[in-house]
Amino acid sequence: MRMKSIIALVVAMVFTLGMVSWTFAADVKGTVTKVAGMTVTIKDAAGKEVNVKVSNAKDVKVGDMVTVKDGMATKEAAPAKKKSSSGGY
Repeated sequence: MRMKSIIALVVAMVFTLGMVSWTFAADVKGTVTKVAGMTVTIKDAAGKEVNVKVSNAKDVKVGDMVTVKDGMATKEAAPAKKKSSSGGY
């Protein structure tokens, strides 16, 4: 019984550590919704919010479009605003 518990614990730890490293390895692109210390919250195109630790958090602010890769946030150009057409001349 004790051996089964140890094996289950080891499997759970390996799975958890694998998922953590996979999450940190992913690149993130979206809009900054919050900056707290070195942690930046980014909302991606699907509406999912992701917290990432970046080394240059002081360079970004809420509302910036950024791409985070290898712990560095790079500002993206803001999308061009659509001109509204009123139909008149």
